[in-house]
Amino acid sequence: MSIHAQIIRRINEPIGFVPVERAMRKLIIREFISLDGVIQAPGGPEEDPSDGFRFGGWVVPYSDEAASQDLMEQLAQPFELLLGRRTYDIFAGYWPRVPAEADNRIADAFNRVPKHVATHRPGALDWQNSHALQGDLADAVRALKQRDGADLLTFGSGEMVQQLLAAGLVEELQLLIFPVLLGRGRRLFGDDALASSFKLTRSAITADGVLVTRYARDGEVRTGSFGARD
Repeated sequence: MSIHAQIIRRINEPIGFVPVERAMRKLIIREFISLDGVIQAPGGPEEDPSDGFRFGGWVVPYSDEAASQDLMEQLAQPFELLLGRRTYDIFAGYWPRVPAEADNRIADAFNRVPKHVATHRPGALDWQNSHALQGDLADAVRALKQRDGADLLTFGSGEMVQQLLAAGLVEELQLLIFPVLLGRGRRLFGDDALASSFKLTRSAITADGVLVTRYARDGEVRTGSFGARD
């Protein structure tokens, strides 16, 4: 973590240089997720029908103002996007094409901010202000987090997120949990996720039963026993 010097004055002490740690920017993962952990193709049938997934668009019947408001509150904070290539291509095929006169605050925010993309595929990243990560994903994200800038915000990008969870690089999970069981599909959590505790920092429930939650990393997993005590 980088260190810089800041001039400060203490009571009854002369001015001097004191090393101050700069806070590393956070990586925030925001996902639509089913009760059984599926995150594949929440927004529409054509979004990701891979492996025969037939429930694309499963969040649409539950869309309401409460979930939209939570998203807008997040996007009102400074952020940069960190996306896997599949999600990047979906976003890049839609958000830049929203007409400027539509006054779409999501499109305005996404089109404006820097976009960091985990990709091994050839081909240009044509969406404005897009940059491909180089080398090992975990190392690249660690380096990105140590640079000056806003927090990193990820949507979708399931394969990339699994790698970042395994590397212990995620500080916050924003999960919108929908009351459906999908049975199959791409899941958020793999068996190799780094064991970690998270603290619930915010929760709400929509009229249709969607749980809007935010969890902050809270150290290692704590264990205990319900066995007899002396």
